[in-house]
Amino acid sequence: MRHREKVAALRRTLPKGPPVDDYLFLEGPADLDAGDTPVREVTLSGLFTAPHRPLIVYHLMYGKLQTSPCPMCTLWIDGFNGIARHIARSADFAVAAAADPPALRSGPRPRLAAAAAAELR
Repeated sequence: MRHREKVAALRRTLPKGPPVDDYLFLEGPADLDAGDTPVREVTLSGLFTAPHRPLIVYHLMYGKLQTSPCPMCTLWIDGFNGIARHIARSADFAVAAAADPPALRSGPRPRLAAAAAAELR
């Protein structure tokens, strides 16, 4: 534990980095079954729900020219379903990717349908 505190103290002494651009993101409806529209624009600063609240952004490796997302990223994102509510207690959380919202939203639909069918068995 002492080593962790030493590392944290050293990190706090580092100079601040350059300002971060207020990137623009596209966000679809919260419910995957609601379709892919409407899509709204959200700024990076808009992802923070309160001052001094941490923001965790996971970058899903899924570019505009790719036909499917990174399998390891998909594994992690599927696991976030179980812990997102715990993260939300103390931090804001977002998943970002370069792919268009319809492509991003189409990926989890078959997995969610398969999981729901498995629960019915």
